[in-house]
Amino acid sequence: MRFTTVTAVAAVALLTACSESNSLPSGASNTVCRPHAQQSFSSIPLNVAPAPRIETAAHLGLWPRQGPSVRVCGDVAAGFARCQAWERTDIQGPITPDTPAGYAPSDLQMAYGLTSDSQNNGGGQTVAIVDAYDDPNVESDLNVYRSKYGLPACTFANGCFTKQKYTVQTNPSWAAEESVDVEMVSAICPKCKILLVEAASTSTADLSSAEQFATSKADLVSDSWGTSEGTQTYDGVYTGCGTIVAATGDHGYNATAQWPAILPSVVAVGGTSLTSTSPRAETAWLHAGSGCSKIYGKPSFQSSLRTGCSMRAEADVSADADPQTGVAIYDTFDRRGWLVFGGTSVATPIVASVFALAGNAANPVGNLYTHTSGLNDVTSGSNGACGAPLCVAGRGWDGPTGLGTPNGTGAF
Repeated sequence: MRFTTVTAVAAVALLTACSESNSLPSGASNTVCRPHAQQSFSSIPLNVAPAPRIETAAHLGLWPRQGPSVRVCGDVAAGFARCQAWERTDIQGPITPDTPAGYAPSDLQMAYGLTSDSQNNGGGQTVAIVDAYDDPNVESDLNVYRSKYGLPACTFANGCFTKQKYTVQTNPSWAAEESVDVEMVSAICPKCKILLVEAASTSTADLSSAEQFATSKADLVSDSWGTSEGTQTYDGVYTGCGTIVAATGDHGYNATAQWPAILPSVVAVGGTSLTSTSPRAETAWLHAGSGCSKIYGKPSFQSSLRTGCSMRAEADVSADADPQTGVAIYDTFDRRGWLVFGGTSVATPIVASVFALAGNAANPVGNLYTHTSGLNDVTSGSNGACGAPLCVAGRGWDGPTGLGTPNGTGAF
């Protein structure tokens, strides 16, 4: 087994983890990269057969549909990060007695040309999720979700799911974020192992300590949170190890870019409104983040593009994020089971999981820019009033959606 199940060990281990939560030296990185795993179809203790056809809300013509939504996490002070999830407030429980509202795994796989890859690839890959605070229900909620959609169990006991927690403190908003993240990995890459790393708090120091652990243990890391760029103290943690993807935010165009997504070493994930899965139809999501760095120079992979920025621009790639076209999520920590979520918090673990299906952690950002034929170009919609291409979707790169959404794994 690659990891120890931290939540299954005695309290001594938890105290050790908590003592490590502030161990990251200021201005330095001690990250030890995990050796890149090759695709394996026998290393995961799961038999992933093609999932039986399950009638989803989309199959029944009941999804998507309009309704009110709210941000899950509120604004934070400098030095702290917020999660990027949105929750539909009009949906509490299934949309019919047996059918959750929101897109299901098969819907997302169909939309992004991943049905075969999701059934056959991802063995040997570990996707790490970095979030804050503990969610004591996350394993059980994850497996209700997987069971509902015909996916095999992913538990502490079978080695598929591992949790490293640096605190016993809980937070309902971040618990919802954790359910979104682990369930979206399951939706796209059911053969992947999942490592959930729960930071001691939402400070960038604690989240970066958790990130350091994640990059040492996993092939890919998904960060569905962000803060305004500024301090460069922890940049080194996000550079040089595998594939790190991060959300660009949910305030639309922002004069201050979101960190860590704006780092040139990180894949910046924007958002779309996925109004149909078959045939796929997408526009830029109104609240998808975009922006120009004031710190990081224009990277070579963007040097030939008109981005509207003289420095690094975000996003690089995107996926479904609009809560109006959101995804089914099961969460019971201070919530009532089947719900619908959106936000770039949804898009980010989707994109991380596509990288896992591709099995290629080398030069992840650069690969996207040299394999644009493997992406769906999103050419309509906007996220602000700054004009094209930074706020208005169009042919080629644009701020809200980057180069587009997955069309199979070829660009990854």
